[in-house]
Amino acid sequence: MSTLNAAQLLELAPVIPVVVIEDADRAVALARALVAGGLPVIEVTLRTPAALRAISAIADQVPDAVIGAGTVNNPVLVRRAVAAGAQFLISPGSTDALLDAMDASGLPYLPGAATASEVLRLIEREHPAMKFFPAEASGGHAVLRSLAAPLPEARFCPTGGITLASAPIYLALPNVGCIGGTWITPLDAIELGDWTRIEGLARQAASLRH
Repeated sequence: MSTLNAAQLLELAPVIPVVVIEDADRAVALARALVAGGLPVIEVTLRTPAALRAISAIADQVPDAVIGAGTVNNPVLVRRAVAAGAQFLISPGSTDALLDAMDASGLPYLPGAATASEVLRLIEREHPAMKFFPAEASGGHAVLRSLAAPLPEARFCPTGGITLASAPIYLALPNVGCIGGTWITPLDAIELGDWTRIEGLARQAASLRH
């Protein structure tokens, strides 16, 4: 996946599962369930001590998965995610230091933006593919629809507060390539090892492709 770019990343699947994992030993089974359900692109958020080990395990043992690191919010985490085997990076926002580090990583990445000014800044840096976060709290699909006409080159992966019910509204927008969602990997299902349930949720989400 070394030749993958950010624009292509947005088109691989309609939904990127946003995964918070507490036990790295469950990562491989979780990833296999998501891939089996039709969602090969997986974002493991760097919010827990297990996250980097989970990324490494998935990268080593689930070749059909495209595994990325989310909540990448400083250059140190960029380096750690690369070392763990992440194939893409996602950040909640954008600073010059963070963008420089993600550029230097050589990996495709989706930097976070929530306002027109932030979107313009990323376009100026020749990075029109980005994450819209936090989506619902920042005005949701209405804001993205409003940005489409003045900023047609921007392409988004909105994440934050999106549900199965609201997902189709986002995916119908011309400037949305995919969405990020946590509903596909509920914490109780991960803790119970209910991979059948997660595969079913993934299959349902994969069917949303527009």
